[in-house]
Amino acid sequence: MFGLFKKKSKLEKLQEQYKKLTEESFKLSHSNRRLADKKATEADAVMQEIEILRKEE
Repeated sequence: MFGLFKKKSKLEKLQEQYKKLTEESFKLSHSNRRLADKKATEADAVMQEIEILRKEE
C-alpha cells in the first residue's frame, strides 16, 4: 500500500522492458521468426544495460 506511489528505478524499468520483450519474442516465434529474432536482439541489448547497472551498484 505504501509503495503505491513509489517511483520505479531505472533498473526496475529495464527489467520490465526485458520481460516484455522476451514474452513478445516467444509469442512471435510461433508465427514470424524474423520478428521474434529482432525482439530477442532488443531484449539482449536491454539485458546488457541491466548488467552494467548492476555492476555499478
